[in-house]
Amino acid sequence: MIVYHGTTLEIQEPRILTSEMGRDFGFAFYTTDIREQAERWAIRRAKLISRKEKKTVNAVVNVYDWQPSESINIKEFDGASMEWLEMVVKCRSDVQFRHPYDIVTGKIANDNVGETVMYVVNGVMRKEDAVERLKFEKINNQIAFCTEEALKQLSFIKSYIVEV
Repeated sequence: MIVYHGTTLEIQEPRILTSEMGRDFGFAFYTTDIREQAERWAIRRAKLISRKEKKTVNAVVNVYDWQPSESINIKEFDGASMEWLEMVVKCRSDVQFRHPYDIVTGKIANDNVGETVMYVVNGVMRKEDAVERLKFEKINNQIAFCTEEALKQLSFIKSYIVEV
């Protein structure tokens, strides 16, 4: 399966970054199977860094071949469910939380979804109401490689620059 990672650098050897809080499935190397989504991520990241550093930064999409192994523990979420929401809330609100999965696939909490998740985290909305609300959102896919063993399943193919 081909997966994509949008950023500002070519990444031939992916790593798990433990410095970014607020990730849906915890600390991981995040990819998607939707090329356009990775391009949007890359452009967004490049614009943010360009503004901050006051210089032009390229938007780069890295392309990988993912060959899943049966020895890897994969958790797949089909959509916005109570189980998915509970995972996202735990991962976004508790830096110490670690789930038992090597790879987690599921929907991404975009800005609208992220707002709903934060309502739950802050106790403003019940989980049941949040799940009902999220059923109407168009939510993109993400594949989080959460362990070093999972990263071994990725083979770098190429990278390309996206026009900002």
